[in-house]
Amino acid sequence: MSDGSTEPRGRIASLDQFRGYTVAAMLFVNFVGGLDAFAATFKHHRTYCSYADTIMPHFFFAVGFSYRLTFLRRLAALGRRSASTAVVRRALGLIVLGFVLYHLDGRVKTWDELRELGAGGFLATAFRREPCQTLVQIALTSLWILPVVAASARARVAFMVVGAALHLALSRWFWLDFAWKTPVIDGGWLGILTWAIPTLVGTLAYDAIAARDADGRPRASAAPALLGWSIVLMAAGYGLASMNGLAPPPFTPPPDGSVVDLWTMSQRTGSASYLTFAAGFSLAVCALFVLLCDAAGLSVGVFRTFGTNALAAYVLHPLVEQAVRPYIPRDAPLWYAALGTALYFLICWALVRRLEKDRIFLKL
Repeated sequence: MSDGSTEPRGRIASLDQFRGYTVAAMLFVNFVGGLDAFAATFKHHRTYCSYADTIMPHFFFAVGFSYRLTFLRRLAALGRRSASTAVVRRALGLIVLGFVLYHLDGRVKTWDELRELGAGGFLATAFRREPCQTLVQIALTSLWILPVVAASARARVAFMVVGAALHLALSRWFWLDFAWKTPVIDGGWLGILTWAIPTLVGTLAYDAIAARDADGRPRASAAPALLGWSIVLMAAGYGLASMNGLAPPPFTPPPDGSVVDLWTMSQRTGSASYLTFAAGFSLAVCALFVLLCDAAGLSVGVFRTFGTNALAAYVLHPLVEQAVRPYIPRDAPLWYAALGTALYFLICWALVRRLEKDRIFLKL
C-alpha cells in the first residue's frame, strides 16, 4: 500500500458526497429517534449495532480520510511542528465548541454549594458524561492518533490493534461497569481508544485513493480493495461480538434478557466489536460512493451542500429540531411524523444551502 504522500488529483468528490450522506443520515436518525412510528433500526439502542449506530463512525472515517490528506500536505510544506500545531489548535477549538453545545454535567444554585463542591468535586462532576460527545470525541481522537497519522500503514494498524486491546482490558477491569452505570455517552473519555479504529481506517482509505492518483489509475479502481477490506473488518467485528457465543447479526436486536458484556456491539460503551464492524461498514459505503461519484460521475446536490459545510449543519440541526419538535408528539402516526421530519430536514437544508450560496463555510 502506498504511504499516501502523493497529492490527490483535485478535490475528491466521493469524500464530499460520503460526508454529505453522513450529515443527512445524522439529521434523520437524530430526529426520528424520538418518534415511535419509525423502525427500531433508525434509533440508538446501545445493545447492538443499529443503522443509526453506523452514522457517527462515518464521521470519524471521513475525519480520518481528510486528516491524513491535510496533515501530509502541511507536513511537506511547513514541517512536523507546524502541522502538529494546526491539529492541536483545531482540536482545542472543537473541544471549546463541544462544551458550548453539550454543556457540563450538574449545576450549583448558591455560592455556598459551589464552595462545598470544591475543585475536586467540580472536576469529578462536571465532566462525567455530557461534555464527551461527538465533537469532543473527534478532537480527542485526533490528538490521540497524531503520533501515527503520517506513519506507515503497518504502524497505524498496529496502533489500532493496541488501542482496541487496551480498551478491552480496561473494560474488563472497570470501564464497562462504569460506562453502563453512569451511563456515559459515545464511549466516554476512554472512547478515543476505539473511535481511533474508524478514524485510522479512514486514513487507510485515503492511501488507497492517493495510490491511484500517484499511478495515474482511475480512483474507482480502489473500490474492490475497499470492499474487500470492509468485509474483513465487518467479519472481525462480528467475530469479536460472538466471543461469548454466536451473536445476532448486526442490525438485529438481541434476545430479551441478553446481558451486555465487553464483547457487545454498543455505541454507549464504544466497544471494540462495534467500532471494528462500523469501520468496515464505513469502508463499504465509501466504496459505493467511489463507484458512483468517481466512476459514474454522479453527484447529489443535497449531499454536496451538507458535505462541504458539515460543521454548520451539525451546529444548526438541534436548533431547528427544538423549533419543530414541540408539535410532533412521540406517538404521532407515521404520516404525521414523516411530514414533521420532512419539514425539519427541509429547514436544515435551506439554512445550510443559504450559507453555501453566500460562500460561508464553518470550519475549525
